[in-house]
Amino acid sequence: MEAAKKAGVTVISYDRLITDTDAIDYYVTFDSVSVGEAMGQYLADKASGTGNPLYLYAGAATDNNSFLFFEGAWNILQPKIADGTFAIKNSSKAEALQDKAKLSRDEMSEIIGQITTNWDFNEAKSKAESHLTAASKEDKGTCYILAPNDGTSRSIADVFASDGDVKDYYITGQDSEVASIQYIIDGKQSMTVFKDTRTLAADAMDMAIEIIEDKTPETDATYDNGSGEVPSKQTPVIVVTRDNVKKELIDSGYYKASEFTGLD
Repeated sequence: MEAAKKAGVTVISYDRLITDTDAIDYYVTFDSVSVGEAMGQYLADKASGTGNPLYLYAGAATDNNSFLFFEGAWNILQPKIADGTFAIKNSSKAEALQDKAKLSRDEMSEIIGQITTNWDFNEAKSKAESHLTAASKEDKGTCYILAPNDGTSRSIADVFASDGDVKDYYITGQDSEVASIQYIIDGKQSMTVFKDTRTLAADAMDMAIEIIEDKTPETDATYDNGSGEVPSKQTPVIVVTRDNVKKELIDSGYYKASEFTGLD
């Protein structure tokens, strides 16, 4: 990358938010903050009344994307926590900071340290079991669960589904994994954030062609990678639920209907 930059080659970082380098000219990627916002918005849209039990989970504390996903989710959920719609049940750090709309990196690190799954399915399962064991009956009922990706979502969902005091739950995810699409069809996972790599690849190709034609590439954001603000093209993400799974993932040709059971 650095060698290409020195040789005068325009460098596009495709699907990776590589940090702490001035060798990148453009990013083409899915916006991780927007992914988190989509997950948070889904939960917010499902909630009514006050005191709804909210359980927060995150990826690995060593992964920058975990912070971006959580930042996006917090952007949406924090006002609903502050006004009493949600009540955090599994993070004393998040509860202490519930009135703060924008968290510092250190503050997010404190929260993520309590709710990290390390992207590990077994750790996610164990943590969810521990949280529900410590929770009272009043802390259950209909639960709202921020899970950071599809694998952890399935593990956490299985734990909540097996607790007799949990009447219902809404749980997030991302990546549209085959196993999670089946969970969504079966009503065991509520949603996933679909990042269509076909669109991402097309966006990267369009940018490369613009550069070859000596045009200024079209961008719609900038990203501070630690060495400066880098122009970025952000490919949109799509929320997939049971209502639109066939349209977005089967009819679009991303998956085959034969990979799943229970499709209408």
